[in-house]
Amino acid sequence: MPIRAVIWDIDDTIFDYTGADRVGMHRHLASEGLPGGYASVEQALDGWRALTDVHWARFAAGETDFPGQRRDRVRAFLGRPLTDAEADDWFAGHLGHYEAAWSLFPDAAPVLELLAGRYRQAVLSNSSIVNQDRKLRVLGVRDRFEAVVCAVELGVSKPEAGAFHAACDALGLAPKDVVYVGDHPDIDAGGAVAAGLNGVWLDRGGRGGRPDLVRITGLDQLPGLLAGNTRFGASDTFG
Repeated sequence: MPIRAVIWDIDDTIFDYTGADRVGMHRHLASEGLPGGYASVEQALDGWRALTDVHWARFAAGETDFPGQRRDRVRAFLGRPLTDAEADDWFAGHLGHYEAAWSLFPDAAPVLELLAGRYRQAVLSNSSIVNQDRKLRVLGVRDRFEAVVCAVELGVSKPEAGAFHAACDALGLAPKDVVYVGDHPDIDAGGAVAAGLNGVWLDRGGRGGRPDLVRITGLDQLPGLLAGNTRFGASDTFG
């Protein structure tokens, strides 16, 4: 059966989350000062990213809620106890700088435009609909997607099959008719394949090392893949 739809991850796939997060935190630290325990801004930025990964995993596992993972990140980063209101205030300062740095990857809008009319498109994100719907609107691409499906509202996160199936259900399509594209080899591409979809790992950094996955190193390679210039599951994947 031909591919009928592309379902997308957002952060670090079409949206440069890591870049915006680092720029936003750099600007926030310039106004707030460097927390104790960090010898440099770069060390602090690396620490913030590591804490983001840890507490996002806790959220995905159902160990905390969405506001809770933000507050716990701030407390761990600053290394001191804070009330919820204090943590929310500190994070809000970062959020303003982070949102000012929002941008799509340069290859995202052209590929979304090229695929429009050929394939149905939707989003499956491990974030919340409030955040991601607004983000897509600010970035000017919300109208490209028939549906935006998010883990917070679903109650199940990638790589669980239920998350991928919910996104397919939103389009009324069988998993085998859908491609899922994301930047994480296991959470995105591997999870999609295990759920019966066609998974594509967007390996922007060229890490490689996963011959079991269909891999591209830029979104400009995706239209050729979908058109059949290479086959899903083949060892001769792009990159």
